[in-house]
Amino acid sequence: MSNKEVKAALKSAREAIKNKEFKEALKHCKTVLKLEKNNYNAWVFIGLAASELEQPDQSQSAYKKAVELEPDQLLAWQGLANLYEKTDQWDFKVDLPNVYQKLVELYASSDRNKCYEVIKKLSDIYLSDKEYLKLAKVWLQLIHLKEEQAVDKKELLQLWRQMTQQFSDCLNEEEQDSEVTQHVRFTLMWTLLHLMFLCLPQEKAKMKEACEAMLSVYPTQSYPLEVLCSHYLKTDILNEDAVSCFSRLQDLAPNNGLGHLGLGTIALREGRYEDAIKDLGQGLKKMSCSTGWYSLAEAQFKMHRYSESATSCSQGMFSLLYISINDLTTVPDAEKDPVLVALKGRAYLNKGQIDQALKFSTSSITLLALPLGSFLKAASQSPDCGEYHFLLGRLYWDMGEETRKDRSKVHTHLLKAAKLDPHLGCVFRYLGHYYREVAKDCGRARGCYKKAFDLNSEDAESGAASVDISMEQDDMDTALETLQSVTVKATPGSAKWAWIRRGLYYLKVGEHQQAIADLQAALRADPEDWVCWECLGEAYLNRRSFTAALKAFGKAHQLQPSSIYSVYQAAAIKQTLGRHKEAIAEYLQITAQQDYVPALKGLGECQLSLAKSLMEDCRDGGAVDLLQQAIQNLFRAVELRPDLSCLWKLLGDACTAVSIVSPNRANILVPAPLAGFSPNTQSHMLNQAQTLKVGERCYAHALKLMSEVPSLWYDLGLNFYRQACLSGTAEGDWSSQSLLLEKAQQCLKKAIMLGSENHSYWNALGVISMNKGLENFALAQHCFIKSIQVESNNVVAWTNLGALYFKRDNIELAHEAFKIAQSLEPLYVNCWIGQALIAERVGSYDTMDLFRHTTELSTHMEGVKGYAYWVCSTLLDKSNRDSELYRYNIVQMNAISAAQVALSKYTERIQSDPDAFVMLGYLNEHLQLKRQALQAYQRYRWEEAAQVYNSTPLQELSDLGGLALAYCRAGLIPESISAYERALAVASNEKEKAYILTALAMLQQQQGNLDSAKTLLFKCSMLKEPIPESLLCLCALGLVHRDVTLAAAALSELLKQGSASASVVEQQCLLTCTLLALQGNYSAVQREASRAVHSNPGNPSLWALLSRVVPQYYPRKANGGAVAGHVACLSSMTQGKRALLYSGVNQLASGRHSREDTKRNALKTIVNLPLLSDDPATWAGLMAACHTENTSCYLSGSVPSRQCLEQILMSVVSEKERPLAQALEGWVLQQAVTGLMLGGQLEQAEALCTQVLNVSAEHPAVMLSLRQVQCQRLLLANDDTVLPDSALEQLNNAVIMNPSNIGAWHWLAEVYRSQGLLVQAVMAYRQSLQLSSQLGLHNSQVASLLRLALLALKPCMVRNDWKDLVLEATTEVLKLGTCPVALLFQALLQYETKMAARETRRLLERLVYVYSQDFPVTVVQVASWYLLKHLHTKDDQELLNVLLQHAKMNGDQRLLEFHSLLASSIS
Repeated sequence: MSNKEVKAALKSAREAIKNKEFKEALKHCKTVLKLEKNNYNAWVFIGLAASELEQPDQSQSAYKKAVELEPDQLLAWQGLANLYEKTDQWDFKVDLPNVYQKLVELYASSDRNKCYEVIKKLSDIYLSDKEYLKLAKVWLQLIHLKEEQAVDKKELLQLWRQMTQQFSDCLNEEEQDSEVTQHVRFTLMWTLLHLMFLCLPQEKAKMKEACEAMLSVYPTQSYPLEVLCSHYLKTDILNEDAVSCFSRLQDLAPNNGLGHLGLGTIALREGRYEDAIKDLGQGLKKMSCSTGWYSLAEAQFKMHRYSESATSCSQGMFSLLYISINDLTTVPDAEKDPVLVALKGRAYLNKGQIDQALKFSTSSITLLALPLGSFLKAASQSPDCGEYHFLLGRLYWDMGEETRKDRSKVHTHLLKAAKLDPHLGCVFRYLGHYYREVAKDCGRARGCYKKAFDLNSEDAESGAASVDISMEQDDMDTALETLQSVTVKATPGSAKWAWIRRGLYYLKVGEHQQAIADLQAALRADPEDWVCWECLGEAYLNRRSFTAALKAFGKAHQLQPSSIYSVYQAAAIKQTLGRHKEAIAEYLQITAQQDYVPALKGLGECQLSLAKSLMEDCRDGGAVDLLQQAIQNLFRAVELRPDLSCLWKLLGDACTAVSIVSPNRANILVPAPLAGFSPNTQSHMLNQAQTLKVGERCYAHALKLMSEVPSLWYDLGLNFYRQACLSGTAEGDWSSQSLLLEKAQQCLKKAIMLGSENHSYWNALGVISMNKGLENFALAQHCFIKSIQVESNNVVAWTNLGALYFKRDNIELAHEAFKIAQSLEPLYVNCWIGQALIAERVGSYDTMDLFRHTTELSTHMEGVKGYAYWVCSTLLDKSNRDSELYRYNIVQMNAISAAQVALSKYTERIQSDPDAFVMLGYLNEHLQLKRQALQAYQRYRWEEAAQVYNSTPLQELSDLGGLALAYCRAGLIPESISAYERALAVASNEKEKAYILTALAMLQQQQGNLDSAKTLLFKCSMLKEPIPESLLCLCALGLVHRDVTLAAAALSELLKQGSASASVVEQQCLLTCTLLALQGNYSAVQREASRAVHSNPGNPSLWALLSRVVPQYYPRKANGGAVAGHVACLSSMTQGKRALLYSGVNQLASGRHSREDTKRNALKTIVNLPLLSDDPATWAGLMAACHTENTSCYLSGSVPSRQCLEQILMSVVSEKERPLAQALEGWVLQQAVTGLMLGGQLEQAEALCTQVLNVSAEHPAVMLSLRQVQCQRLLLANDDTVLPDSALEQLNNAVIMNPSNIGAWHWLAEVYRSQGLLVQAVMAYRQSLQLSSQLGLHNSQVASLLRLALLALKPCMVRNDWKDLVLEATTEVLKLGTCPVALLFQALLQYETKMAARETRRLLERLVYVYSQDFPVTVVQVASWYLLKHLHTKDDQELLNVLLQHAKMNGDQRLLEFHSLLASSIS
């Protein structure tokens, strides 16, 4: 339950109690307690309600629970007292005094009147129960409260007399020797003594005698001494008797405050200020006394502890007054009083005239004359007052630099002040300032600061200066001792200067945890100190607490946004944590303000790291962009600091990293000076080789600055190696490659000479020595072994050693080396690739599994290609499809998808490998990615493949088949046919001949030779072993050319072959559905697809096919089609994305929009298709979904939120240069124009049509859209517009130019109807009906018939000659299937012709009292209105009541309102 709900429930309970509804209040309270069992108010309300309901036990429990929760709240105690007072139970009476006592404590600080009332009740109880001791305590408590309230003495005397009388009566009732009697007697004596103290203060001798007498009787009681001590303090009599009295009281009662106050006051009089402060402080802790606070303030003032003195004065109800100059001038003879003269000088300082003098140096002497004269006069009149000399010295100090250097002014007066008043700490502080800043004597300055700090431990300035000088003089022990003394005594939130200095000390010596604790303590004193936050961030950073450091630097930046250091450190931490994108954003924030070299360096490093991570995932495009940005930023840093070797090294790294990406992508825009061009020119675009050359020059610059750094020689050697690898790919460039390899080798040798202990240097030299240009295998082996000796856990060196042995065909040693590397680092992919290559070499079954494991570890080019090769090889071998190995390696491990994804990355990186493109195309075919497969095949160099095949003897069938396929892929169809004919001659069996004949038939079909293709396919089907592919081709050929007989025969033969693979089943289902659609049997299309899905529920392609055919051939089942598409999406990553589009189209067909279903609607489904963004059909579907949403908004009267999208989406579809896009172009234009017209943007719609016609003047669909827009504008210009015959003729011609556009005929019929040309409208509708029948469009037939019936229904209400047309149209609709709208039209026709007939009521009731969801709500409502009118006319109250009751059950409020209107009109 939320806090608001709890408050609401408590409010309800309070209202219930107010209204005397106590049971209801209990319910509300219990509701609160169920969820918040410790709610104080709820328990109090329960106690009150239970008390009123005469449930005392429950009430007591509730009140006590509340008391336990909040013991210092009044409500529960008051309720408990009221309960006990009105309930006559002995246990309640026993507990009542305790409750009263608690109320006295609570009322004492809030309401004294109620407190006195409760004390009166409590005293009555104790008196009646003869609890005299408790009664005495209550009386004393009452008198103490009255004294604190400062009531009149007469009232106090009256109370003392009442108390005395009451206890005198008690003595007569008790036994004389009882313990109670003794206590009562003492109380009486105590009372009489107090009365004497109040009434006879002048009778000092009598009071002293009385006290001594009482002490002799009660020697352990301290009250007589307390009376005497109070008397001495109030009368300010501090003689020997007073000292004796104070000492005796302290001995008798060490914790008594009066004794300490007295001794402290005496110490003050004697000048022992430290003892006075100590004793007075202890005494005031025990009891508050105005004279005691005054004495303490005076002692502190004498010790120059002004802030403490001011605090003591405020505690003693005194106020320190700020003296003004005007007030002092009114005092008579003020000039003669040195104290007043000094105060006048202070007043001038308080007026701020010193600051004004410093601002205006020309008038400084004039402005300072007033306070200076006052202090000089005061010092001359009181030469022994050290404070006046200090103020003079401080004034001279504040007057400026020249006055400070005059020893006769500042230095002289400060020294005099120090001699006259050695307790004045501020004098020594300013002396320290003088010695440090003027005399430059740090030793004396340190001594003065230490003296000032010893005198006043709260002088932070002196303490800080003393510590700072000690640290400057390397006396860390003294500094730390001073800081320790302050921090030990410091309270939370104080001594910031000490905490921060000690924190910085610990930070300097490396004790980070202690530094953090001290800096946190400093921040408690000042949470807004951004410098302290930065120091804390440094401490966290040194402790490696990166998250805490980030927060600290973030807080510092928040407090001081102009501080670049905080932003830089936060960015550096994020860089360390690997959050490079966030670090880049913060580095850019810094570099936008200024060219800060560390930020530019960090920015370049982050961009380089991000680029490398992208390259690991083969995202080379983004990596190249980042490398270019890194080079630009690092060059900015180099321009500012060309003397930094690290910047040149980073520039070299960024340029060398380009070697990893594909040469086609490695085009880098480099600053002109860095590229070796004139600085005045713009940046230059460099290729991969040129960029590597720039990297070489950068490393050379770094080596000029630091020639003995081995890592720079190592980096330069790797750069030369990368250049050699790149030059080796160019033909005929072996000499330059050898030269570069030799340079690389020399650089690595230099690096090893400077740092032979680095294993990476040895390893790199070994790799270079193995290269094809050198092939010094002995040196390579030596280097790898040395690398392993330097670092035994060296997985890279072991792997390279294994590669060396493998290259030298030493399989056993290679296997051992790879095995050791695997044991050292199981996640290092290269050693696994080595083992996979060995397994491939020896023919192991684990080869494919090993290559698959390499692709799971990371994307390595060798591992990817190896895995793809083995996947394709396994797929090509169709004989092993039922083996366990195939099911595991291919099916269970999802090998096709994994290999396709990995190989896609491979081909993006290596674009010169034709084998990879062939394998990628083959894998895409298996994944039904036909378009991607075509693109991959097209990137293969088929002409070169044909040349290679022609260079062979061409005697084998495989060679001839490969040559034919190469010619076909290259577009050389005649040459491909010739090669297949040669292959047919060498075919050894009928199966091979069948495949070749099928291929020849497909080529003949591509050439347009239909008869030759049929002949070849028939010949193939006549073989003893016909293959299903030939029958599929024959069936497809018949369907394409609309030869139903041929297609049916081929399909029949295909189905006779029995079960087939999943892909063949899908093809058979597609062909069957196409054949049924060609025959006009549309309902059977959906049934055939559903049957295939039920037979093969695990085939996602069949689910996608079902979702595809439903909206086109059986749209009434569109909801099921949407579900089928969703199932296909969940079942397959490839088919599923396309099925999502089908699902969206089904939702469009069923009219499902966001206002009807916010979660499952066409727009939301189609928007989730990012992988098909290059498909124009997706954009067309999105356009239709947006149009549906806008239409629903228009119908509901709201403003559409997706306007102005028509032209954008239309341009996107037009950009797709594919046949599908051309077919969609007309539809998309019509959709865009319709959307603009619907939004009332007729001018934009006409301009769009005109724009398209300027490009394609003879486009019929565009011309039709233009005519529709123009007609709409004419009709909207005037409601009574009559279109001329010429205009109608143009509209008719435009529609005729689009003969298959059924919607155009509907639109033309509506134009005719608006012009009153009903006969022409009927003819237009009949034309659309005929066209729908020819095209076999069921929905269009129904739409045409219903529009025709509606057209005839309106004049039928006036003329009867249209009745037959309505009946004819609706009857035809009902023959096609159930149609609620047709039934409604028939009922309305019956209503207009025979309104009172029984048949009218029957037809309307059939529509009203229907429970099928297929009946639209609008149809039911319209039928209900007419039935209501019919029943009102018949005055059938019984049926009227039934109808109205039905309306109430279904929430038809409009029908009820209509009934009210009809009833009122009749009455």
